[in-house]
Amino acid sequence: MSTHSEKHLDETLREEVVEHRAVEDSRRIEPADVLNPFPRYRKMREEHPVNYNEEEKLWVVFRYDDVLRIVNDYNTFSSERVFARRRQDEQLTEEEREAARSLLSTDPPRHKQLRNLISQAFTPRSIAQLTPRITEIVNERLDLVIDQGRMDVVSDLSYPLPVIVISEMLGIPTSDRDQFKRWSDAIVSPHEEEAIQASREMRSYFKGIIDQRRKQPKNDLISDLIASQIDGQHLTEPELLSFCILLLVAGNETTTNLIGNAFLCFDEQPEVMDQMRADQSLIPLAIEEVLRYRSPVQLLVRAVAKDTQIGDQAIQAGEVVVPCLGSANRDEAQFPHSDVFDISRTPNRHVAFGHGIHFCIGAPLARIETKIALTIMLERLTNIRRVREIELEPIKSTFVYGVKHLPVTFKRA
Repeated sequence: MSTHSEKHLDETLREEVVEHRAVEDSRRIEPADVLNPFPRYRKMREEHPVNYNEEEKLWVVFRYDDVLRIVNDYNTFSSERVFARRRQDEQLTEEEREAARSLLSTDPPRHKQLRNLISQAFTPRSIAQLTPRITEIVNERLDLVIDQGRMDVVSDLSYPLPVIVISEMLGIPTSDRDQFKRWSDAIVSPHEEEAIQASREMRSYFKGIIDQRRKQPKNDLISDLIASQIDGQHLTEPELLSFCILLLVAGNETTTNLIGNAFLCFDEQPEVMDQMRADQSLIPLAIEEVLRYRSPVQLLVRAVAKDTQIGDQAIQAGEVVVPCLGSANRDEAQFPHSDVFDISRTPNRHVAFGHGIHFCIGAPLARIETKIALTIMLERLTNIRRVREIELEPIKSTFVYGVKHLPVTFKRA
């Protein structure tokens, strides 16, 4: 968004999109700066670990211990109150405001009820059952490019893979995946008008699917959610819509950027690919280090429920705090030599998937998709190298980290 248009945002709308723009000042100059915010994070940890952003009227928190406290202490740092601020936006209808509510914007006890319900689809057993299909998809995607000796890791693999998997879980056509990608990218972008429009289109789309499943249930997650009950009551339509949108967007963005970010890391240390090819037991360790080193989600947002203190700063009830996961995962106090990508790092208690009650429910799926993708790529391809003549283009988001495209060359194994 341009500086000129920013001046015309009213205060209410600024609050509604605050999580999209919380650290935009660190990401306005060049793509290289967007993809390397880590020197700034270090400077903030050392000089302003709890920093008040006067323009956005919020606190950004950079140190690991402070971030961990915020994501764990839901009584003090509320997700529900952030949602309550958004409900005041006059641009949204009441139905749209209710549909915007999800696991990400509820506190206990409702959060626990909703999480317990959806977690049934993400048990270790359920995820393990997806392994053959994920393997099939990865091989199909590589079959399309293996004779070319080059591919775009993002558009050819890391984007279609999770969209196909989540689409099949929900029971919706994967033929619509290009549309899903457009919606997903718009929702995580810093441009609130695009995000609102994409959300409206997604709600309309899923409303049609839900109406179909009510009349004719199928063996899919949407049908299961329609039939599910909490304390004897079925989920409301806004709750069903929020589940569908959250699963599609989160399932897409997390895995897409985790796989892409992995190859950004391997590009800096190509010997890591040789190590994993020789010993596949290193692949899960490498994935955890990618999550720490280049976290797909860099920021969260919380509203302060009661007066508190973070570090030396007194924070008043009603204020907004933004825990910076990307900075916490580079905190030297928790991770010695934090700016070194080290797949043998142990322990590796990163917070890339959050922590506590809001720990990413799709984390097991993202991990297994990435593990299978890396395993098969290392088995079928050698000498994987990024095409450096093509400049990396960061995705347009202030809280999701990744690149739009990642062209590589390779040789068939």
